[in-house]
Amino acid sequence: MDFQEKVKALRAHHEELLTRKNEPIEWGNGIYDKWKNPILTAEHTPLEWRYDFCEQDNPYLMQRIMMNATLNSGAIKWQGKYCLVVRVEGADRKSFFAVAESPNGVDNFRFWDEPITMPDDVIPATNIYDMRITRHEDGWIYGVFCAERHDDSQPGNLSAATATAGIARTKDLKTWERLPDLKTKSQQRNVVLHPEFVDGKYAFYTRPQDGFIDTGSGGGIGWALVDDITHAEVKEEKIINARHYHTITEVKNGEGPHPIKTPKGWLHLAHGVRATADGLRYVLYMYMTSLEDPTKVIAQPGGFFLVPQGDEYLGDVMNVAFANGWIADEEDSEHYSSGKVFIYYASADTRMHVATSTVDKLVDYCMNTPEDGLYTAASVETIKKLVAKNRNCK
Repeated sequence: MDFQEKVKALRAHHEELLTRKNEPIEWGNGIYDKWKNPILTAEHTPLEWRYDFCEQDNPYLMQRIMMNATLNSGAIKWQGKYCLVVRVEGADRKSFFAVAESPNGVDNFRFWDEPITMPDDVIPATNIYDMRITRHEDGWIYGVFCAERHDDSQPGNLSAATATAGIARTKDLKTWERLPDLKTKSQQRNVVLHPEFVDGKYAFYTRPQDGFIDTGSGGGIGWALVDDITHAEVKEEKIINARHYHTITEVKNGEGPHPIKTPKGWLHLAHGVRATADGLRYVLYMYMTSLEDPTKVIAQPGGFFLVPQGDEYLGDVMNVAFANGWIADEEDSEHYSSGKVFIYYASADTRMHVATSTVDKLVDYCMNTPEDGLYTAASVETIKKLVAKNRNCK
């Protein structure tokens, strides 16, 4: 096979992957439907990002730049398309952002021609990743992401790092204006911008940490108000969703995408982390907060909402489900979301998946699922109450 024939076969193989039809998996939990195929993998990235197609320079048709993973994507409905701002990780371990769009939200995702060029802050970051996308009522689309740098206070430790929340904004997902990183007293790796002003201020969900990895004194998901997002500084921060011993949030927890506004409250998707004999386990969970006071939790189902299953366990970081993007398809005149919800999650820090539900189902799940009683005895009593109810149900 000559060079051009190899290129033609490569492009046909890639096109077959991009156009593969997806389908929901049968026999789920009734809360959401997981879809069979990953929607984005390293192999979905454009061939032009990986291959030099000049025969003279690359006669063996080798990949000159290899990609490792596609994960932890922000999400937004944009010009009728389902758009993910994907964290793409190269073979060199550097992550960058790139937009992939789909006509239906579940398959046929294609990356835009080039990755996003993200301007640097005053101090350039070594790595940037995990962008949360918020269409704010001020008219801008904001991206809040982790900006990682070496901790120069430990010059001999090549694993020592610091994390801040990078902030950028755009009107078209192509050209981004970089704002100064969020100033906080603690390290921040999971910060999310609330979509509405609160008391005339910008509101952030935070996760205060003593170190890059260790939560330390950080008690859970925080809340902070900021006067000026172009010079954002957290002066006061309070915990609105706390961690608890021997739960899915024992080690740490963090907000996923920005919450969805419904007539009954704000729907939140978050991640919880606990320790196991095999390392950390990341799962997704949900809770709801009040429309009148977004810091007040009004419902929190006990336990996890979504976990890795089957092949989702396998990858760069085992036993991890992580989400920082979802799309609620419809919105009424009061800006309440309704209709279908597309939940975009990554498995094992390797690939992207989608699960679908509806606003009504997710509200029902939050409002009517028992809370974690925090003790074995309470869990048993909760199960017994359901058994008794089913006995008497007619």
